[in-house]
Amino acid sequence: METIGKLADTSMAMPYFNNNEAPIDLARVLQPHPNSCFVILVKGDSMQEACMPDGCLAIVDSAIKPASGAIVAAMLDHECIIKRLVKAGRNWVLHPENTFHKPVMITEDMDFQVLGVVTHVIVDLRK
Repeated sequence: METIGKLADTSMAMPYFNNNEAPIDLARVLQPHPNSCFVILVKGDSMQEACMPDGCLAIVDSAIKPASGAIVAAMLDHECIIKRLVKAGRNWVLHPENTFHKPVMITEDMDFQVLGVVTHVIVDLRK
């Protein structure tokens, strides 16, 4: 990603930084491990309550070890999904962030693999 220049001061908003500070390098912010980060286009509404609406971009880092409570990108029975991974006793459960969708308990007979942890979401606010 290319670095975007400095923000201008405005009377309506507090700038993140001023002319005395270095510009924000979005590549470094969004991809701390460039060789293990990738982007997934989110489809559907199962994660909307986690600020991941349909059509947003999820930045995924496969170098981060998933922990209980993390939002992960995973392959489940040959389908790419994004859900919150939660340890429940001895089991792992994939929780959607939408009350209209049901959690999925991971069983031994499922083909399941975590691809990485979702670290950032990019939402096009023009939509």
